[in-house]
Amino acid sequence: MTERIFDRDAYCRIFSATVIACREEKDHFAVLLDRTAFYPEGGGQSGDTGILKYEETATRELPAGERQIRVIDTQENGERIWHLTERPVKVGSRVEGEIDWEARFDRMQNHTGEHIVSGLIHAAYGHQNVGFHMGTESITIDLSGELTMEQLQQIERRANEVIWHNVEVITDCCSEEEAAGRQFRSKKELHGIVRIVTIPGADVCACCGTHVRRTGEVGLIRILSCEKFRSGVRVEMVCGKRAYNYDTEVFRQNHEISVALSAKPLETAKAVLRTKANMEEAVYKVIGLEQKLFEMTASSLQDKGNVLISSEEMTPDNVRKLAVAVMEKCGGKCAVFAGSDQGGYKYAIGQTGGDLRALVKEVNASLNGRGGGKPFFAQGSVSAGLEQIREFFGALDETWESMTF
Repeated sequence: MTERIFDRDAYCRIFSATVIACREEKDHFAVLLDRTAFYPEGGGQSGDTGILKYEETATRELPAGERQIRVIDTQENGERIWHLTERPVKVGSRVEGEIDWEARFDRMQNHTGEHIVSGLIHAAYGHQNVGFHMGTESITIDLSGELTMEQLQQIERRANEVIWHNVEVITDCCSEEEAAGRQFRSKKELHGIVRIVTIPGADVCACCGTHVRRTGEVGLIRILSCEKFRSGVRVEMVCGKRAYNYDTEVFRQNHEISVALSAKPLETAKAVLRTKANMEEAVYKVIGLEQKLFEMTASSLQDKGNVLISSEEMTPDNVRKLAVAVMEKCGGKCAVFAGSDQGGYKYAIGQTGGDLRALVKEVNASLNGRGGGKPFFAQGSVSAGLEQIREFFGALDETWESMTF
């Protein structure tokens, strides 16, 4: 059994221990200590990382590069906690362990923040936290019932009020029989000694994870999103330093928008919507002008027969529109190729009432293309130069009038 220092002192960063066992496993080693401050993966919280280093009496016998061993993960198996290391550690030796405190404190902030939010949601709506995951960027909570983003914004406000009040986070243990007479949240049936975390005004929950001493250390809670998940919702959130970093980046981007649109920082949304409306109006006008230009081009090709049109880059939709406008006027086939020799050409080929399947098949085969459609109209692309395209149509048995759009 490994003594779990983190259960009574989550702030212990450095400790001494004796190596009980060390075994090789695939691409790492698993080291067992008689006591540890390294928290093992569990309950949605990742295992701690850090270092183990031999105590001074042993270091004299080792090269400098071997006196310190990196802990890459911590896992639990029954009552034993295994430290996954890059190199073996001598059994029976005394070592000093040091956890990566910045990563640990980040998890403590986010785990405590999750307790606050889950507890407030449970009190207000009765929803259970049925899933929790702490990723490297954010954390997610899976809830048993549905909530709106507006409801979660109210929860976020209340959660941050709990932080501002800086209440103590209380951890105590009780027997299974004593726990039966207490009210607390729990995701599973509990046996043996039950560890209960209480955040006055926010949550009472059975939990074996690490938490801050007072809610003020969480710093800030920001709820990012809410989406339908199974029979409830999945909530994404950030706490502490993650929340600060998130808000800092949002502020930076908002400042750039503010400068670009000459809008006050708290009026950027209105400015963006106004700009969006202006762009939509401009796009609508451009589409109308493009259609008029297509119609004018089609009128200039009235009764010209087969027409080959080349153009610089156009959207596939505009390639189609130009081909349709011309095929309805020219009295023959219309083939439009738009693009460049470097990037290839999009094409549209049409003929009112025609059957172009054989022609399209030959285009794709000769010009390294792909595409298809209906018998009278097809769209696709080719990887060929403009001169090669013109030579192909010039070699056909029928006459084609060529023009540049």
